[in-house]
Amino acid sequence: MDQTSKVYSARGIRSVSSRRGFLGYLGISPGLAGLAGAGLLGALQAPRAFADDGPLSPAQRRRRAFLIRRDAAILQRDQPEKASIANGDEQLYPNRIASYSKTLPHNDLGEVDLNAYNALVRAVNSGLWSDFEAVPLGGTGKLANPQSSYCFSMEGADGQAIPVAPAPAFSSAQMAAEIASNYWYAITRDVPFSQYASDPLINQAAADLSKFSDYRAPKVNGQVTPDVIFRGDTPGDLTGPYISQFLLKTIPMGGGQFPQLYRTSVPGDDYMTSYADWLKVLKGGANGSNVFDPVPRYIRNNRDLAHYLLVDFSGQGNIQAALLLLSYGNPALSPTNPYLGSATQSGGITFGGQDVLDAVGRGPEALRAAFCQKWLVHRRLRPETFAGRIHNHVTGAAKYPIHSDILNSAALKMIFSAHGTYLLPMPYTAGSPTHPSYPAAHSATVGAGVTFLKAFFNESFVIPNPVVPSDDGLSLVPYTGAALTVGGELNKLASNVSLGRLAGGVHYRTDGTEGIKLGEEIALSILRDTATIYNEEFPGFTLTRFDGTTVTICPNC
Repeated sequence: MDQTSKVYSARGIRSVSSRRGFLGYLGISPGLAGLAGAGLLGALQAPRAFADDGPLSPAQRRRRAFLIRRDAAILQRDQPEKASIANGDEQLYPNRIASYSKTLPHNDLGEVDLNAYNALVRAVNSGLWSDFEAVPLGGTGKLANPQSSYCFSMEGADGQAIPVAPAPAFSSAQMAAEIASNYWYAITRDVPFSQYASDPLINQAAADLSKFSDYRAPKVNGQVTPDVIFRGDTPGDLTGPYISQFLLKTIPMGGGQFPQLYRTSVPGDDYMTSYADWLKVLKGGANGSNVFDPVPRYIRNNRDLAHYLLVDFSGQGNIQAALLLLSYGNPALSPTNPYLGSATQSGGITFGGQDVLDAVGRGPEALRAAFCQKWLVHRRLRPETFAGRIHNHVTGAAKYPIHSDILNSAALKMIFSAHGTYLLPMPYTAGSPTHPSYPAAHSATVGAGVTFLKAFFNESFVIPNPVVPSDDGLSLVPYTGAALTVGGELNKLASNVSLGRLAGGVHYRTDGTEGIKLGEEIALSILRDTATIYNEEFPGFTLTRFDGTTVTICPNC
């Protein structure tokens, strides 16, 4: 096997497919029945619900269902333990300047009240309802669902089982580059994607980001260019329009058609640029309301994308992509779909539309994993808060260990010239959500959903009649460049959803890139469970990971 591919047995060991052996295992053979508690015997059998001489009896089927569930749990239980480790900033800075603290009481520098922060840590360490209820708040905002981090997952890996790498440190050059990207997203939010090559702000942003010593995003010959700025790192991200076809094309929904025209706000509709407003929101207060464009638009710039991601339901892009792909029929299905070769049957509840929509709707599994990391491990501060640290440092109100790369950035000068502060302009009146930044929940959800879609559909299928939005976002026009494949556009969907939250000012790049990896791992673990339940004979799920390697999950290999 080459180094770019990996095969997983859904059962952990090789299986035998003898249906007579399967029946014997279910109780006909006393010798095998006596081994039922051994813990691995269930994994030795194919997941057939039909024997050579007829269907299983109710008792046999109940037993087989139990064994499938048991063996899936044993497989997850026996995975090597890999602990997530935080970056150490919480311990390094006793005043908690590098840690998430939104909604808690703060002083005039935006530094958290230590008694309140300690109460929060005590609550997340204990998991007790009473401890969470005792956390002091600084305004009307509430902590967003911290107890979800303790919720167990009953399918695939448990939320705490998948490790996430430490986030970049507060004082690091990588952190400086990430917050610089946030500033440039804000400055260029109203530039149409189609104008990036010629727009002077985009060109200035590319030139400035090229100077950062630890900027980890696509480059061309070592330089950030308008062609690659703000794009993702996955295969397909650099091909064709910035926005994925799954966020542009009309979506079939039952008997109707859903044109993807969305509400957005007017150009320049930014918030939290005054220090008083920034401090009020940090404490959990309210801050006005958006000025919305009366005309819905196709997503044609980062402001539009940010507002789509403010009000979308969890996994919305995944569901819409699934509906569009299903509309293309058999040619878009994965080559491993067993019904492609059937003369008499079609898929539905298995390997069909119902199966696909059920899979991509499992966003809560990825969300549990993300919230576990957010609250119990990393507790990374949000970009809006880091920008406040930069403002206080540059104005001399406080001194913080902020890397010089960002202090010398042209972005800061432009922000100050426009607003009189060094704060991050936010398109959302309430700023970021009231839970820690790392990893991003949107990213974990789309990472999982896209992974499921790759398993069920043909990544090489070329999307017909691709489109791009007009510069005013009022219409779609034909795209005539390089072919856009399902795999590439699904990766791009993941990046759009992930990095679009940077356009909203609420996440850093690594929040997104690590979030989609976490979602991918959760989906792969669920697919390993799913591969054991089908009656159809199929070779398994084969898909391309976000890093470009291939993986096969087979039920009987």
